[in-house]
This record gives sequence, C-alpha cells and structure tokens, in this order.
Amino acid sequence: MRANNRWDNKVKFPEKVYTVEEIQLAQRLISQGYKHKLKVVGSDVFRKKVERILGLIRVAGHQDFFRTYIRSVVEIDGLGQLREYEATIWANAHNVNDPVEGARFLVQKAYQMKSYLEAKPYHEYGETVAIQKSLEFLEDLKDRCEDDDLKGKCEKALKVWRDYGPV
Repeated sequence: MRANNRWDNKVKFPEKVYTVEEIQLAQRLISQGYKHKLKVVGSDVFRKKVERILGLIRVAGHQDFFRTYIRSVVEIDGLGQLREYEATIWANAHNVNDPVEGARFLVQKAYQMKSYLEAKPYHEYGETVAIQKSLEFLEDLKDRCEDDDLKGKCEKALKVWRDYGPV
C-alpha cells in the first residue's frame, strides 16, 4: 500500500466479500479511498434507467459514497436485493421504473453494504437505519437539483415514506 493513504491499484478489491480476510481487505481499501468502477448489467432499457438513477445520485452528491460500496447493479426477474458477498445490487424493472424511488432504493442498499462491511446489523433494525439514510439522500437531491418537477417528486416520495414507511 502507498504511504500517502491512497489505495494501491495493484491490490484488487476481493471478488467475494465473505471471509474475515476478504472483509478486512475490503475495509482497508475503502479506508484508503477505493472506489469501484461501477458496472450495470442488463437490457438496454434497464441500463438506461439505471444511468438516469446514477445521474440523480451524482446530483445529490452521493456518487463517491455509492461507488465505495457497490460494485455493480444487475437486472433480475426476481426481488430486488443486496448481494453482500458480491457488493452487487440485484434490481428488477419495478426497482428502476421511477428514477427518484430507484435512486433512493440503490442508496439504501449501499448503506446496507456499508453496515455489512462494518459488521453492524443491516437486516431488521439495521434496514431502518439504511432507509433513514436513503431519505436523507432524497432531501439532498431535493436541495441540490434545479428542476422543479424533480424537487416535487422528491417531496412526494419523502411524504409517502414518512406517512406510510417504517421510519
């Protein structure tokens, strides 16, 4: 590793993040500033929707955080979920149809990945923390975007989550 606290690009992020050694390596690389080169896998329509979502994550100022914890977003037919051992989000068409909710969902999963790597609870009660962080993301997006329609969509999503969500 380099002495100036930058990650050494000769050391690769572990392919799987499962064993104690793999988690420790991932933690060390992240502490040194490692960022994934994000990969989106799926149909053209899916990839375009995810690119739009990633643009919103960038506008909100959360791109570096997201790229720190998530390696890829993969289209699936089943339920959207975090695949912790792969640092991958499995997402379906429903998860990416609404760009604002899609961005919130992906950010939530990134916070769950962070908790996983820090050995903090990320299911049950830990998911509530990740949801709260994703709502903070929506606030950031609302505050940073210049598009009034997008601001309105953020406000609507926040209201839905606060009125009916678990937080």
